[in-house]
Amino acid sequence: MTDIRITDSHCHLDFPDFEGQTAEIVSRAASHGVHRMVTICTRLRHEPRVRALAEAHPAVFYAAGTHPMSAHEEPMATLEELVALAAHPKFVGIGETGLDYHYTAESAAVQQTSLRIHIEAAQETGLPLIIHARAADDDMARILTEMYRLRPYSCVMHCFSSSAELARAALDLGFYLSMSGIATFPKSQELRDIFAAAPLDRILLETDSPYLAPVPYRGKRNEPGYTRHTAETAAKIFGLSLADLARATEANFERLFSKTAEGRGAA
Repeated sequence: MTDIRITDSHCHLDFPDFEGQTAEIVSRAASHGVHRMVTICTRLRHEPRVRALAEAHPAVFYAAGTHPMSAHEEPMATLEELVALAAHPKFVGIGETGLDYHYTAESAAVQQTSLRIHIEAAQETGLPLIIHARAADDDMARILTEMYRLRPYSCVMHCFSSSAELARAALDLGFYLSMSGIATFPKSQELRDIFAAAPLDRILLETDSPYLAPVPYRGKRNEPGYTRHTAETAAKIFGLSLADLARATEANFERLFSKTAEGRGAA
């Protein structure tokens, strides 16, 4: 099972679902060829515990931001705070941030303010922005484009499951689309078609674990090792062998998250 090397570009190892199990989860991931992962802090007050996970495991890197669904109940992040976090050798991205109007549309204004601050941090640090987008395609495309025109930055649309229009807007800015277990679901053909129309050199893989486990684990707790199943679906979408798909997505990850090379094994 270890004939390939895959990166889970987005997981949440600090969530209660994984408490006390990180070493086992990292080991199981490696047995499936998932040799590296980025664990995401969604509330900045939890950053110390997420950082500790990255420091304890050479395979784990981390990013931090305020999740849009929490923006209305958390202190507003500051540019200075995010830039300071970026000094850590294993801190490799800004976010996740973004817009979510599906459950939290009433906090749209707060979410947009938070998003702009996170974009400024990405612009200032040169680290990639990690975007969560749900039911907010028009505002998302507008803000990402407006801010990019002011000062370019890099970005990944994490767990992409939005419209073809938002995909095109992101790709036109040079951004990346990340494929999660959703792409393996039988009813996700429209989403698979969106990925198939994207350039291979803009595709990343992720789990968003503990959520969104791919087939054949759908409905169960997800974990980084299951990235391999999403990679198998991606290989079919692009008409590649699993080995070739893995090599391509590894190159993409290292191009976008370039700091991982500098922080490899650092603590």
